[in-house]
Amino acid sequence: MGESQIKIASAASRVGRAGNGAPAVTEGRRQRRAAETRLRIFRCALRLISERGFRDVTVEQITEAADVGKGTFFNYFESKDHVLGVMAEIQLGKVSKALAQALEGKQTVYSVLRSVFLRLSEEPGRSPDLARALISSFMASEGVRKLIAHNMKEGRRMAAEIVASGQERGEIDPRLKKEKVAIQVLQAFLGTVLLWSLHEEPALSVWMEDSFQHFWRSIAVTGKE
Repeated sequence: MGESQIKIASAASRVGRAGNGAPAVTEGRRQRRAAETRLRIFRCALRLISERGFRDVTVEQITEAADVGKGTFFNYFESKDHVLGVMAEIQLGKVSKALAQALEGKQTVYSVLRSVFLRLSEEPGRSPDLARALISSFMASEGVRKLIAHNMKEGRRMAAEIVASGQERGEIDPRLKKEKVAIQVLQAFLGTVLLWSLHEEPALSVWMEDSFQHFWRSIAVTGKE
């Protein structure tokens, strides 16, 4: 459950109070606390992973840092691998929001894609150490790879629909195959994160802006922004 889901739980709680429904209030508070606990465990795990590397972090260390019991940890995550699944959830939620914006049609597809490139860089951009630790964990753990691969497949599907929207609106070259452009989105993003993690300066957002502009020029109908 990502940060957006905490907001959803909070909204549910407010609805319950407005309607004077005690069960809804209780359920809303319970959902909000659960979301906050899950997010706290996730944040503590990320900090430890960035400091020590994925392999050298244990569930016990995560629970100690998050100030929760081991049983609480397993209420929210099947294993240490699944902690990184929250990262994928957060990232996938950002792509889903971008797709909704593209289909709504109030923004150009250029602005939608540019925004999602920058928003996706927020989590790995917290520190080069974190970015390197995440990349190494994807390579070192089969469990993490499966989680990430599943979410990337869904991310590619949504990215392809954003591209299709851009083609329908005359912003993106209609001769391009939307599925291949979606793969290029991933390649541009992941390649930029990797290179930034090795160089560290300037901020990842600066690298990502540059990568996006080059990527856009390769797919855009001339003069469309």
